[in-house]
Amino acid sequence: MNRNPYTLLFGKAPSQLISRVVQQDEVIQNFTAEEPSQQIYVITGVRGSGKTVFLTKAADDFRKMKDWIVVELNPNRDLLSSLAAKLASEDTLATIFQRSRINLSFFGIGLEVDGVAPITDIETALSKMIKSLSDRGKRILIEIDEVSNTRTMHEFAGAFQILVRQNLPVFLLATGLYENVRELQNTKNLTFLYRAPKIELGPLNLAAMATNYGETFDIDRDASLEMAQLTKGYSFAFQVLGYLTWNAGGDYQSVLGDYRQYLEEYVYEKMWSELSEKDRLVARAIAESPDGRILGIREQLGMSTNQFNPYRKRLIDKGIADGSAHGHMSFTLPLFDEFAREQIE
Repeated sequence: MNRNPYTLLFGKAPSQLISRVVQQDEVIQNFTAEEPSQQIYVITGVRGSGKTVFLTKAADDFRKMKDWIVVELNPNRDLLSSLAAKLASEDTLATIFQRSRINLSFFGIGLEVDGVAPITDIETALSKMIKSLSDRGKRILIEIDEVSNTRTMHEFAGAFQILVRQNLPVFLLATGLYENVRELQNTKNLTFLYRAPKIELGPLNLAAMATNYGETFDIDRDASLEMAQLTKGYSFAFQVLGYLTWNAGGDYQSVLGDYRQYLEEYVYEKMWSELSEKDRLVARAIAESPDGRILGIREQLGMSTNQFNPYRKRLIDKGIADGSAHGHMSFTLPLFDEFAREQIE
């Protein structure tokens, strides 16, 4: 039997993938321009929206380009030291640093240059390292997956801002949940992050998903469209439904119970645990509303407009709810209404 082309693992690039061509091209065109207008993009979205896959695809694309160096950093480590260590670990780059007389022995990296005092400040070291790469026509793409408002991220962002001001060819592609990105961007002295362009990974194209399902399972257009609609364009749901349907020999209707269970256990329970008690009350009221009218939801909760609006905004900001239709609210995630209705405090 052929290997299942879909995956249930977060961040793993599956063989069946709906690409986000427009957003990916925007990043590539901006970063590769002779005079880039942006040197940073922040990719946001809910859990399972494809942020890590987007990052992985970008890394693959840039690695294929001449003179691009891609460095992926762990947000839970010392980001500045990690960046220096990863750059110095590449033999060809280490040779460049030694020829540039950059002594990095103080940081335990192992690049010692006779007759040259070791650099003792990590920001100074990185500036010299990247300048030496820039002089040889190199550009550096730094990728950080799932950023949050931490001390190490503050230090890195501040240092990155200095490198940009020095007109060095460093570029940052970072991902994060909506609330984590917003909290980081609002941090004092990191206002340049607030101005950084954000790419919000919303629903995937339903027509493209239907085409994928139709070709993979050899089903007609009506059935493939129904499968796509069952996911609401949610990237992780696309993978889950495809994975289960593959294991069921193409019978997607037989796996709908398991499909719902996977979404709840892998994603929704975690999302729900991160909501406040009032957020949950509002979410349940939305789920119980027969038509999604905000007036009816407020009346059910006994809230005025001013009382309701902060919770409405918070659910939208988290990517759980959609308020684009005037006077109405609905959930962006498939079967989340059924999940919310069954939650008991």
